[in-house]
Formats: sequence, structure tokens, C-alpha cells
Amino acid sequence: MIKKPSFFRFVFRKKKESLPKSLLPKVRSKTLPGPKSLKLAESLKRFECPEVTFIGDPFPVFLKEAFACNLTDVDGNRYLDLTSCFAVASLGHGHPAVLESIRRQSRRMIHGMGDVHPNEAKVMLAQKLSEITPQGLSQAIFSTTGAEAVESAMKTAAIHTGKPGILAFDGAYHGLTYGALHLTHRGNFKKPFLKQLSGLAVHAPFPDTRLYQNKASEVSMKAVASLVKKARRSKFPIGAVMIEPIQGRGGIRVAPPDFLKSLKEFCAREGLLFIADEVFTGFGRTGSMFAMDKSGVSPDLLCVGKGMGGGFPVSACLGAPRVMHSWGASTGDAVHTSTFLGHPLGSAVALAVIREIEEKKLVDRAKNLGDFFRKELWKLKEKYPIIADIRGSGLMVGVELAEPAYGTRAKKSVPATEKARKFIAEGLRHGLVMLPCGAGHNVVSLTPPLIISEKEISHSVSVFDKILQKL
Repeated sequence: MIKKPSFFRFVFRKKKESLPKSLLPKVRSKTLPGPKSLKLAESLKRFECPEVTFIGDPFPVFLKEAFACNLTDVDGNRYLDLTSCFAVASLGHGHPAVLESIRRQSRRMIHGMGDVHPNEAKVMLAQKLSEITPQGLSQAIFSTTGAEAVESAMKTAAIHTGKPGILAFDGAYHGLTYGALHLTHRGNFKKPFLKQLSGLAVHAPFPDTRLYQNKASEVSMKAVASLVKKARRSKFPIGAVMIEPIQGRGGIRVAPPDFLKSLKEFCAREGLLFIADEVFTGFGRTGSMFAMDKSGVSPDLLCVGKGMGGGFPVSACLGAPRVMHSWGASTGDAVHTSTFLGHPLGSAVALAVIREIEEKKLVDRAKNLGDFFRKELWKLKEKYPIIADIRGSGLMVGVELAEPAYGTRAKKSVPATEKARKFIAEGLRHGLVMLPCGAGHNVVSLTPPLIISEKEISHSVSVFDKILQKL
């Protein structure tokens, strides 16, 4: 049996008690996936579209339970979750505050009538978000996924500016639904659907200091200005610019604060809306409540999701009244809505998550532990040249693996894609769940729950050391 905290101790823990404790990983199966996971994989092949889940050694293991920073699979193997399951479980899994909010709200009301007869929790969440988001973003459009929040922003920008075009950045990931897919940069996501996509989005170089050194902001801003000017004479004049202050799937690439300031000033001069996609980075992940806080820049629209719901699907597009009022008042038949808009259970959970982040000072915790994590990783970089870079902010860390490009004059490196794949696979065999990111799939993404401890980080780094010795 896998030792774990009991359900009742988890749910009814007193408020003054400490955060739930996780356990170090323990893999019991001789090989991964274990026999029960292999059996489930065969069933999944029969009943799920084959494009959805990758099946190949040693993936996937099939999860059964989760608590704190741990995931356990159907074969009884215990893992340390260094992903927060796509940066969602910021409080860890099965957090007492989340469980209690679900218990209480489910007794009152699980589902409501979002845009007809709103529920109380929705109003409370909208008010709370207006208090903690960058200045002036006091009105919300709720939804369930990050892509929906992005599309709410796209629609709002079109209505407010009268211009359909949007500028995004290379490496951007804003979702895979049709509207958001225009803004997502990677070609393999778009290729099957190109005939159904319009040219409403253009992409400028992301201000990547690793690529452009100290000219990163200058290179990117020149491209932005050029693309906006060129689009004026096109079918899709640009009305908004959308950026992830730190790219997630794009490789944990951090936009310099001076660039974000210049971009906001440019948007103001040109009459464009500045949209920040913080679906990945919001709610303490980067060591500030929102990544934009560090630059001192307040966007016109802000997209949030993932960590806000603690595992429950809830998202929002937040904006200033001057922008949101462009929609006009409802006439009783909302132009933009959805069945689960302002879901009462999702709203209650989000309120509990935000309250816990504030009361337990998890923003500061993310900053301090993120600094510790990167410091320990830099020690590994000194030992292993294959580590080309370590970057990020707070508990959003990217470890880039690359090798020198021999036989060329240029001082470039080649993405170590295959070695990154092996690193993540070996990590799983050692009980660590990680994900790849970046255009070359050669950046190891580390986004653990904000409740992870120094002990668990140190254990992870020691495992990395063992893997790198054999890589």
C-alpha cells in the first residue's frame, strides 16, 4: 500500500495547520509502464482518437491518485510532480482548501445560469480578481479554458478597435481552438487546418536574449513596428498585440521588462490594445501574483486560467471598463457567452485558491524556492556542458539542453532534442514527472506546485545529476 494522508485528515485539517506534506518518489515496478498501465494503454488505443495520447516507452503511466506534490499510478508507483499537471495544481493535489470549497459549494449549487441568473460566487470572484490584478482591470468575462479566455480577448479587441488583426510572437502558445490557433505560432499545430485559418495574425520575433543578446528588445520592437505598419494596408489591420510575459510551451523564454514597457508605450501611441496572456504565469507561479507585475506594466486585457482553479477548469479575460464597455449592455441575448460561464463550483474553488495563495504567502514562497532551484541547477550546469541555459522566474524554470554545432563558423548550438527526451524518460523511471517545451523540444520544463519543499527540490536535483552522468 502507498502511504498517504487520509481523506478526512486532508479535508478537515484545522486552518492553522501546515500545508499538506508530500513524500519522496518511489517506483516499485521493474519497468515502466507497469503491467496495469500497459493493459490500460491497450484499452485506450481502442477507445480514444490515436492522435491524443502518445504511447511509447516509457509513456504513459496511468495515474490513479494524487496528493500534495505526489502522483500515484495504477501500479502503485509514487512520483514527484514537477509539472503541477500543466501548471494547474499550484496548491498541490487534494489541497484541503480546495476540497472544502468543493464540499461547501456542491451542497449549495453545482451548476447555475451564468448569464441569465448569475450565482453569488461568480460575483465574489469577479470582485476579488479586480482587487489583485494589475491596476484598472476591474471587469471580467468568465470561461472554462485558457483558449476561451484568449478568444474573449480577441473578440473584445476587435469590437473595441474595429480592427480584426492581432500581432503575436514566435514561439507563442495561446491555445488550439480555432480562434486561439491563429495566434499560436508552431506550424505543426496549424498545418492540418491552414485552409480554415485566415491571415488575421502575424508574428514578430520574441525578445529572446539568448538569441539576440542585448539587442533583443530592439530587434523585436523594430519588427513589431514594421508588421503593424505593413498590416495597415491589408485585409487585417492590427488592433491588438498579445504576448506571454514568459512563454510556457515556447521554452520558458522571459520577455525583458524594458521590452514590455516599450511595447505598452507603442500600443498606446498606435491605438492598439495590449493583451497579456497569463494563463500559464498567473497566480504566484513566477514569484509575483502576475508576471506583468515585475515590469510595472498594466495590460489593457489580461487572460488568466490554469493555476486559478486549483484543478477545476475556470478561466477569465479581465479588462478595464473603457475597453469592456465597448461590448455595450446586454439586451437579453448575450453575443459572447457559454453554458458554464461563471460556474458556481469553479468560482468557489478559485476564491479558495486565491485566498490560500495570499494567506500562506505562496507568492514569496515561489520566488524563494525558485531562486533556490535555479541556484542548484546552475551547479549542475558547471558540471555538464550539455546544459546550455537555465532560466525562468519563481517556480517556472526551464533547463535548455543543447550541443555545439561542429563544422560551422557560427557560434551556435544544436538543440539536444533526443537527449532531452531521454532525460525526461529517465526522470520518470526515477519517479520524477517532467515535460519538454521549446521549439526544439529540448527545454525541460519545471513547474512544481508552489508547496514543494527544499528537500524535494534537492532530491530532484540529485536525480538530475545521476541522469546527466549517463546521458
